[in-house]
Order: sequence, then C-alpha cells, then structure tokens
Amino acid sequence: MKTLKLLFGFVLSATLLTSCYTEELHINDNGPAISLNQLLQSYDLWYVDINATQGYGETPFMQIAFTLTFDNGRLFANNNLVGIGSQGNGFGVQIGNYDAYDMILDVNHIIDGYDSFDVYQIDHNTIELYNPYNDTSYFLDGYQRSTFDYDFVFYDNIHYFLQEYEAWEKVYTSNYGAINEFDNENYLQFLSGGNDSTFRSSQDVNIYNPDNIYWDYTGVYGVGNVSGNMYLKTLTLDYDFFDNEFFELSVINDGTIELYHPNSGTVYEFEGRGYIAYYRSSDAQGNIAKKEEMPKKRKQKTPKVDNPRENTRS
Repeated sequence: MKTLKLLFGFVLSATLLTSCYTEELHINDNGPAISLNQLLQSYDLWYVDINATQGYGETPFMQIAFTLTFDNGRLFANNNLVGIGSQGNGFGVQIGNYDAYDMILDVNHIIDGYDSFDVYQIDHNTIELYNPYNDTSYFLDGYQRSTFDYDFVFYDNIHYFLQEYEAWEKVYTSNYGAINEFDNENYLQFLSGGNDSTFRSSQDVNIYNPDNIYWDYTGVYGVGNVSGNMYLKTLTLDYDFFDNEFFELSVINDGTIELYHPNSGTVYEFEGRGYIAYYRSSDAQGNIAKKEEMPKKRKQKTPKVDNPRENTRS
C-alpha cells in the first residue's frame, strides 16, 4: 500500500447499465469506434467490482484480483493489499497473457491456465467479462492510475489484508491500561478460505518460524466500519470461554497494525510475519506452494443472481 494519505472525493462506483451495450466500441459518445484491444488499454486499471457479479460460477483468478491491467498482451493484477499502489508501479504482478479479438478475450493464467470471455461494453468505463464455461459475468470499472484511490480499495477490503500474513506477532503493549486476558495473547492468525472469518491465537513467545506456533485457540472474527472514518475499523474476536474481545483497528503501515482495547484502555501493536503473495497459492517469489488452508478469494457480499447472458459459443 502506498503511504497512507487522505484521498477524499473519489469513490469506486459504477452504474451497471447492461442495456447500453452495442457492438461498436466507443470510449465517449462522440468519438470514433475503437478496437477491443484499444478499449482494454484505454484505462490503466480495471477494478473488479466483485459485488456486481452475475451468475453462480467462479473464475478463480477473477475472484482474487482487486484490479486488472491489460498491457500489450500481458495481464497484470493487484491480488494483494500489501504493497497495493507501489507493487509493479501500481499495476501489481503479471499473472498471465491475453489475446483480444472480435469481442473475445482469451487469457492464459500462469496457474489456472486457459480461460475465455465474451466482452461487452456497458458504458464509457465499464465492461462485462462473460465466461461461457461457467455462465458467470464479472464487471470491471476503468480508472487511470493517477486518480485511482488505492487507499479506498485497501480499507474497503481490509478483511483480506489481515489474511496476507501467516501470523501477526505482538511487538508492543502500552504501559497504561488495565490488566486483561488479552495481555497473554502474543500471536494472531486470520485464515483465508473456508468461512473466511476464522482466527487463531497463541500465547507462545519468540517464535521465529510461524509454522512452529502452537495455536491455543480457534474462533471467529469480524471486521466492521466506523461511521465517518474510513481509516478506522473495528475488530471483534469471539472467544467462547470469556467475553468477545473488541478493538479499534488502525493500520500503521503495510506490515503493522494497532489494536486499541477500549475495555482496558490498552494499546497493542502487531507486526505481520510470513507475507503471503497471492497468485492463487504461491510463495513470495510467485512459485506455486501447497497450503493446508483454502486459497484466498474475494467473496461476493451481494446475493448471487441468475445471469441473463446467453452462451453464444458453438
């Protein structure tokens, strides 16, 4: 993530007017028709509006990506929130190659392999990618890098940021605040996949390798918004054997979070250990790595709906 700056006045939203599609591609109402390749490259970043998805299927690399970039046959994605805005000059990492022709987009993903989409232009900065193999449409909104609000994307999806480290180690406890049960917790882990809301905690100390942490407790966590403050979140850890632990969550930088515990008045800082770079399941160098947990994917918050598109492929 870029240095945390206040970037007000820019909201990632688009009206999905599916009836506006015509076979000719136009970037604006008065301009000449352009090719599909020109359309895909007319914006630096295409934000994947996961909540606008239509259909009941999933295309794995689309479920992970926050943004896609089409660059002369090379396909880039911001799959991680750690480093978003700076990794790959803001474009993320290359996840494969593509070919665009006759309103068709063919993708060769470095892990998932071949996929193909029918492309529909919805409006001047919104496109629909329809996958005929799973009858599912993804909607992408185009932005230029200079005006793209990386901070908004980061904080709107902070649930996934917590999952991008194998563990979070407590490195600071304030010398003020009442003694409480959470003082004994030294490691936290937020698991991807599954129910997408599982955390683990440990009272181990000074563990160098996150794989060697003994997890004392497994429970459910939730991240909430604070009205009027995009940069402050709430974190609730559900411990069955005593009351839920409630915190105000602030991000110090890409690898450090602050948890303020209102009940005791104590402030904690945790640093991430074992960064997870997502293609789907990969190590920090992008090499495929096996994991016990389900791979991270963005979950659609809106109800899934039937896709009105018809498969025209023979």
